[in-house]
Amino acid sequence: MQMKKYQIVKMLAAGVLLSCTAMSPVLAENYPASSVRFIIPFPPGGTLDTVGRLLAQELSDQMGQSFVVENRSGGNGTIGAHAVARAQADGHTLLFNASTFISAPMTMSSVPYKADEDFMPIAMVAKAPLSVSINKDLPIKDVKSLLEYARMKPGEMTFAVGSTGSAGHLATELLRRSGNLDYMIVPYKGTAPALQDLVGGRIHGFIDPILGSYSYYKSGMLKVVAVTSSQRAANLPEVPTVAETIPGYEFYSWYGVWAPKGTPEGVAQQLNAEINKALDKLKPKLNEQGLLVDAGNIEDFRRFQRNETELMRKIIQEGNINAN
Repeated sequence: MQMKKYQIVKMLAAGVLLSCTAMSPVLAENYPASSVRFIIPFPPGGTLDTVGRLLAQELSDQMGQSFVVENRSGGNGTIGAHAVARAQADGHTLLFNASTFISAPMTMSSVPYKADEDFMPIAMVAKAPLSVSINKDLPIKDVKSLLEYARMKPGEMTFAVGSTGSAGHLATELLRRSGNLDYMIVPYKGTAPALQDLVGGRIHGFIDPILGSYSYYKSGMLKVVAVTSSQRAANLPEVPTVAETIPGYEFYSWYGVWAPKGTPEGVAQQLNAEINKALDKLKPKLNEQGLLVDAGNIEDFRRFQRNETELMRKIIQEGNINAN
């Protein structure tokens, strides 16, 4: 009798397991059932917003449902990210964010989420090399003369950062330590006012994604003396890398898509496949803007995020970067 009961329980358990297994492709097959909120936790107009809108439009075209961009700015990106963390985990609310998503919370005393616990990585989108931009009136034409100028005036040279803990901030701190320099880092509330002050001569330098400084550089309003990638940028082939003067220097901002923790695996895998398909189409356009498309599967993105987290934590701790 006990054996029969055991067999019945075993059969029921197997049936439940089969039902759960069968649900995943059904969820993916019916996804998306309605429009998808594509939350970008910064204001419109920046590099992140530009790339996010391109991707959202491509996904809308591919998947037959609207991917609606919603800019939820504030709190150095934490307000929009928190909205996604609290959303229903069904794939209909996604976060499109930059690496600031990982680094900024390390500089803040209180953040309402944990990046590695409250979110499911969906897809890596692109790496963004940063440009080392200098006011056009300074006698600096390359990294070598930048180092010489900064060392001649210790503590006097100023570099803007768009936000504390951003990729540009970490790249600026890394340059200061790699070049053994003494310059002042000045925090701004966003890229736009920092660029305005750089062009106006109120600040000496600014390191941020290429897309932000590109038009100013092309119009002669500022100098771009280097890029932070390991190789020269496709849209700035005449500009050397920092590594050509300081071997080993390399840093990027990078963009990805996350969903709330608990999102069904079938939905996550479908999203990853659709994003990779979209990036195949968008690659030429993104390359023209100096971005390096870096698609892959979910585990690739998860591994990349772990490695980048350790690098950023090291720079933040050694530079004593604090937003409070």
